[in-house]
Amino acid sequence: MDIKNAQIEVDNWIKEHGVRYFNELTNMAQLTEEVGEVARIIARRYGEQSEKESDKSKDLGEELADVLFVLLCLANQTGIDLQASFDKKMDFKAKRDHDRHHNNEKLKS
Repeated sequence: MDIKNAQIEVDNWIKEHGVRYFNELTNMAQLTEEVGEVARIIARRYGEQSEKESDKSKDLGEELADVLFVLLCLANQTGIDLQASFDKKMDFKAKRDHDRHHNNEKLKS
């Protein structure tokens, strides 16, 4: 599924299951909360902190999907075509970073 269709699917879900979008500030707070849950899993599973028993059943993919869902909500409610913005950003990064990472000595080890 491309980003444009994901935005449509989220909008349809909101119309069918949600009463309306939460306001932008509420969704921004939700996005922050979801990113925090992703950070907790990564810090404990891949970082140096020990993973609590209650965190071992957490699904990183589901938490990333929560982040994506709220991100798509924010794009929808602010009128952003996220597919167009993503494509533009990838073009920009491809031009700017074409040789940058290949020439980074820190990445060669």
